[in-house]
Amino acid sequence: MAALAPLPPLPAQFKSIQHHLRTAQEHDKRDPVVAYYCRLYAMQTGMKIDSKTPECRKFLSKLMDQLEALKKQLGDNEAVTQEIVGCAHLENYALKMFLYADNEDRAGRFHKNMIKSFYTASLLIDVITVFGELTDENVKHRKYARWKATYIHNCLKNGETPQAGPVGIDEDNDVEENEDVGATSLPTQPPQPSSSSTYDPSNLAPGSYSGIQIPPGAHAPANTPAEVPHSTGVTSNTVQPSPQTVPAIDPDLYAASQGDVRLTPEDFARAQKYCKYAGSALQYEDVGTAVQNLQKALRLLTTGRE
Repeated sequence: MAALAPLPPLPAQFKSIQHHLRTAQEHDKRDPVVAYYCRLYAMQTGMKIDSKTPECRKFLSKLMDQLEALKKQLGDNEAVTQEIVGCAHLENYALKMFLYADNEDRAGRFHKNMIKSFYTASLLIDVITVFGELTDENVKHRKYARWKATYIHNCLKNGETPQAGPVGIDEDNDVEENEDVGATSLPTQPPQPSSSSTYDPSNLAPGSYSGIQIPPGAHAPANTPAEVPHSTGVTSNTVQPSPQTVPAIDPDLYAASQGDVRLTPEDFARAQKYCKYAGSALQYEDVGTAVQNLQKALRLLTTGRE
């Protein structure tokens, strides 16, 4: 990919997007689609903050030039030309980062790469807002990842041993003010979820998570791209999952037939996304979510409507 023209110094008003721009630079070669949407988010956010001050106008103009250059280079990439594909790409990448960091955290392996992965995942969830409002799941993941990055960073900085797994969130922590967290280098290769750590519901602390207790599987939502972890064996403290309530199958779906329904490329992309969500949910034995997503895909394919 051709090098982009450099940006002028970042105006003080745009401090809140500095880490998103840094993430964009880090992904120019690794994943240009991620880099593109990080800059788009920074552009949209910057316009809302200050589009009138001369230094801000100059900065935004140069950032727009970068966006246009990137869009030309990625002109045949569906993740740029189709929003639903781009959104899925960002979600999958962010959740892969999150799962890598979460697995390292649960295994007690605290290091700079996992801190950076937590923090980058939270930034990329910010970026997903260019497609619209975040889901409740994404909001929870962003808050948890950003808090975990700060918590572990501060523990290591102070010579303390962080507590692994879910713990109560300190509402006063503001990771965006922590330059060290955002400046840490990312791993050379995109992280892959580790199979050496397993989720243990007994690790859940009574602390609050925006008033919501973190349930089993909350850190591995249905749309995560992770591969199925290899079995690590049953240990004495393994907690057996509680029985799940499976949604009833909509009887109308059995009788539906495609008939004269004309499906668009966007319909097929949505159906694929629902099926992917269902498959990922099954990795974490979330039968209810799997059934719901499969029903959505079937309804879309047979009726052309969601």
